[in-house]
Amino acid sequence: MERQPVAFYFKVVVSGTKSDEDCSFQEVSGIRSEIDVEEVHEGGENGFVHALPKGMTHSNLILKRCITAKDGGLAAWCSATFKNDGLKITTKSVDVHLMDENKNPLRSWNFTNVYPVKWEVDSFNSTKNELAIEVIELRYNTCERTK
Repeated sequence: MERQPVAFYFKVVVSGTKSDEDCSFQEVSGIRSEIDVEEVHEGGENGFVHALPKGMTHSNLILKRCITAKDGGLAAWCSATFKNDGLKITTKSVDVHLMDENKNPLRSWNFTNVYPVKWEVDSFNSTKNELAIEVIELRYNTCERTK
């Protein structure tokens, strides 16, 4: 019987990064694809509306982690993209894996032509004892479940 994946043990791999520490995240979200439709009303037909497929859209991939050093591969890639006002974008591929207890992928998704579109630092609050979190939002062209 195949093991069921758990949502808390996952791994993110960004092409061109060397350190597992640079790609350690608290949370990954935004794995979503949907088909946009165009509604077409047919004259004289009031019982239904035609919904014609227009194309595929994807949400942004959102990665949350503790703020890391600025010289890590992922941070340097984001910084270079934002310093150039998005005029010079280097795309990468990103893999997200749900892992088993032996560190083997149970489920995997591959994202292509990925580039950062947003970088945010969560608020600082002197009344809470929490880690400082950064949020990196990535845009991609395709998402394929590979496993």
